[in-house]
Amino acid sequence: MERIVKGIRNVGIGCLSFLKWVVMAGAMGLIVGAVAVAFHWCIGTATALRIMHPWLIWFLPVCGCAIVWLYKICGLGNDRGTNLVLVAVRDGAAVRLRTAPLIFVSTVATHLVGGSAGREGAALQIGGSIGAWTGRQLGLDEKDLRIMVMCGMAGAFSSIFGTPITAAVFAMEVVSVGVMYYAAFVPCMVASVSGFLLAQALGLHGVVGYAAGSPPPLTGASMLQSVVLGAMCAGVSVVFCEGMHISHKLYDRAIKDPALRAAVGGVLVLALTLLAGTQIYNGSGDELIRKLLGGQTVWYAFLVKMLFTALTLGAGFRGGEIVPALCVGCAFGTWMGPLLGLPHGFSGALGMTAVFCGATNCPISSILLSYELFGGQGMVLFSLGCAVSYMLSGYYGLYSEQKIVYSKFRTEWINRKAT
Repeated sequence: MERIVKGIRNVGIGCLSFLKWVVMAGAMGLIVGAVAVAFHWCIGTATALRIMHPWLIWFLPVCGCAIVWLYKICGLGNDRGTNLVLVAVRDGAAVRLRTAPLIFVSTVATHLVGGSAGREGAALQIGGSIGAWTGRQLGLDEKDLRIMVMCGMAGAFSSIFGTPITAAVFAMEVVSVGVMYYAAFVPCMVASVSGFLLAQALGLHGVVGYAAGSPPPLTGASMLQSVVLGAMCAGVSVVFCEGMHISHKLYDRAIKDPALRAAVGGVLVLALTLLAGTQIYNGSGDELIRKLLGGQTVWYAFLVKMLFTALTLGAGFRGGEIVPALCVGCAFGTWMGPLLGLPHGFSGALGMTAVFCGATNCPISSILLSYELFGGQGMVLFSLGCAVSYMLSGYYGLYSEQKIVYSKFRTEWINRKAT
C-alpha cells in the first residue's frame, strides 16, 4: 500500500510539473518568439538596405566604435556573449535583461554596414537573457531558472531559424558536451514549437530549408565518401574555431583600446570587401549558401568567409557564428565533395551540417538540423559525416565556456572546457 501511495504521489508531482512547464514554457516561447520575429525582420531590412545602398559599408569603422561605446555605457563592456548564457545554464550565473536589447541593436547595426556575422548566436543571447529575467520575476529557484534560460534559448533559435526540433535539442546539448539536460526536454520543446508557430503565423518560415538536390544512393562508396568529407569538415571546423579565438587574442594584444580595435576591424573588413569586389561575403552568408547550393563553385570561398567573420567578430562587432559556420561548410563541401564523387548540392548540405557539428560539438542537433533543412533523404550519410566530424574535431569549439564532460574517444569523465 505504501508503494502505491508513493507512486500516486510521484505521478501527481509529475503531472503538476508538466502542467507548470507547459504554461510557463509556452508563454516563454511566445514572448521570445515575438522578439525574435522583430529581430528577424530588422536583420532582413538592414540587409536589404545595404544591398540597395552598397555605400553603407563605408560606415563599418564608425559602427564598430558605436557598438563598443553602447556596451560600455550600459555597463557591459566586458560582455561575454553566448558564453555567459552557457554559464547561466550550467552554473547559474546571472544574465542581465539589458543583454537582449543590446545584442538586438548591435547585431542589426553590424548587418546594416556589412559585418560578417550571423543571427542565431545573438538569438541565443536574446532568448537566454529574457528567460533568465522572467524566471527571476516568477521567483523560480536556481534549478528551474536554468530550465527557463534554456526555454528562452530554444524559443528564440526556433523563431529565427525555423528549426524547432533542432532548437530544442541544441539548447540542451550545447552547454555540456556528453551530458544532455533531459529535465528540460518538455519545456524546451514546448517553448521551441510555440515560438516557431508564432513566427509562422506572423509570416516567417513558410518554406523552411534549402534546396540541395537529391543525395546519392546509400552504397559502400557513398558511405566512404561521406566519411572522408566529414573528416575534412572536422579539420575545417577546427580552423574556423581557432581563427575566431586567435582573432580576438591578436586584436587584444595589438590594440588595447576597444573602440580603436573595433574601428581598425571595420577598416580591415571594408578593405577586404573592396578587394573582393563583391559584398557576397558580408552579412550572415545566407545568400552565398543559396548560390553555392544552386550550382556555383568557388574553391576559396570558405577561406574568405572565415577571414571576414574572424575580423568582424574579433574586433568587437556583434552577431552570431552559426550561419557563417554553415556558410563555410557549404563552400568547402561544394568544392571538395564533387572531387570525392558526391553530388554538388548534397556535398554542400553535408559540409554545412558537418562543420556545424565540429564547431559546436553537438552531433544530435547537427543530425536533426540536416533533417529540418534538407528533408529526410540521405539521413544515414548525414549522420555518418556528422559523427566523424564530431569525433575528429577533438576538443575545439566556438564557445570557450562549453564544458567537455565526457571524452570523445573513451568512456571516461574529463570535464574540461572546449579549446
